[in-house]
Amino acid sequence: MSRPLPKSFDELVRESHVPVLVDFWAEWCGPCHIISPSIKTIAAEHKNDLLTVKVNVDEKQHIAAKYRIQSIPTVMMFNKGQVIMRLTGALPYPALKSEVEKALQKV
Repeated sequence: MSRPLPKSFDELVRESHVPVLVDFWAEWCGPCHIISPSIKTIAAEHKNDLLTVKVNVDEKQHIAAKYRIQSIPTVMMFNKGQVIMRLTGALPYPALKSEVEKALQKV
């Protein structure tokens, strides 16, 4: 039996059965494009224990405002609605992977 799709971002991060990695980005943001392949690789490596989503801050300004996204890229991880990781900037893949895996160990 499939689960119904969440009605909102808040519902998604609160009700997901696995932690949710969120990439806050914008089309015009060069560093966002630089970090994107790393996010995709981490999503593939953790496809069974992590849900990865992208939030375009220009299209979803209310979500960006709620989480006080002032600089992009910002990568956050949520577990049952709680923020368990927050990173800002285009970190190199090894640093990003290390922080994601540290956060997953807290779950």
